[in-house]
Amino acid sequence: MNVINGISRVNGKQSGENDLRGFGSISDRILRLIWNEHRISRIEIAKRLGLARSTVTEIVKEIIDSGFVNEVGTGKSKGGRRPIVLEFQDDTKCILGIDIGQNHVSVALTNLRGKLIHWVERSHPVRHDLEGTLNLVIELSDICLTRAKISQQLMGIGVSLPSPIDPVNPGVIPEVVLPEWGGRNKLERIAQKYNVPVYIDNDANLGAIAEHRWGAGRGVDDMIYIKSSTGIGAGYILDGQIYRGATGSAGEIGHLPIDIYGKRCVCGLRGCLVTYVGQHALEARAEQLFNDYPESTLKGKKPSIIDIEDAALSGDTLALRVVREAADYLGTAIAGWLNVMNPRMVIFGGDLARTGELLLEPIREKFRHCTIVNSVADVKITTGELGAQAVAIGAATLAIEETFAETDILKQKTHPAAL
Repeated sequence: MNVINGISRVNGKQSGENDLRGFGSISDRILRLIWNEHRISRIEIAKRLGLARSTVTEIVKEIIDSGFVNEVGTGKSKGGRRPIVLEFQDDTKCILGIDIGQNHVSVALTNLRGKLIHWVERSHPVRHDLEGTLNLVIELSDICLTRAKISQQLMGIGVSLPSPIDPVNPGVIPEVVLPEWGGRNKLERIAQKYNVPVYIDNDANLGAIAEHRWGAGRGVDDMIYIKSSTGIGAGYILDGQIYRGATGSAGEIGHLPIDIYGKRCVCGLRGCLVTYVGQHALEARAEQLFNDYPESTLKGKKPSIIDIEDAALSGDTLALRVVREAADYLGTAIAGWLNVMNPRMVIFGGDLARTGELLLEPIREKFRHCTIVNSVADVKITTGELGAQAVAIGAATLAIEETFAETDILKQKTHPAAL
């Protein structure tokens, strides 16, 4: 793990619910197993971890005293007395998931199973207002924490940034994405305010984690999550684990070149995908089409991406053309990844995902023409189940999973949640 000014993030492989190859104490390994299984008996714990039953009994008493686990009745007998079942108490602590986008901040409060307790979002010029962004993060976090139960304590925080996060240098971020942040993630204030571990990752990665663990991608170990917003990013789940690449830049599909002679992108290149299907590009395209569609309900105003979605769902021909053009560009870009990665599922989140089949069907058609048969034959193309909350929930999920991958879980500091 890297720890930089109190900001922590795992280096390399994402630890997940099935990763029990333990480091840490026997207590940690037992608690981690109970959390993974949710319900399990002492006898099964002893078998799974190769421990003496007396050892398990002694340590489980300590874990029960901590409040993480309760006895909840008896299970089925396999000969002899029926075993007493232990259940992990998901609501004993809480987690904050913070989604810092280029133009918004949202915060999710969850329990230790990723169940949403409260969520709040506010628009904000994040790229150009560092101080205001950090103040807003704390304000919204405190609003969420007031919704926690009195007995709950904050155990960790996950943070999403709209930027690649280098596993080796998680404190450093490219200035091109957040120019006023000075090339640093600037999250020390959050760590100091709440005095709990803070974990960070890229927004598309966290959307992928959320949909894989709790949403449309449950049970699918090879999938791609596409997040379309101000920027375009992808999160890859390969063999059940998030794939970040050597320097954290895996999934930056928004900067795939669609036209090498196209518009200049903020990254310095020309014709990147984001210059055609990013939020601002789609809004500008709608305005360009006003003269061709004089009957459009969008004409005469400066349409937002939400206006375009609403109009498309109402059958507005201008909005439908914008969605179809976006689908064409997205389908072309992603088709190459289907040939290379051969995922089982592609999940769309962010802007335009609310238009559902209006977006997905032309993408499927593009895939049929731009991929080899085997790479697309069994691919399910769908929208996410978690909607606008996906990234914040994913950030909370990251914090949950990394917390239970740590050593000395029972001794970790917590912060009073009821403010």
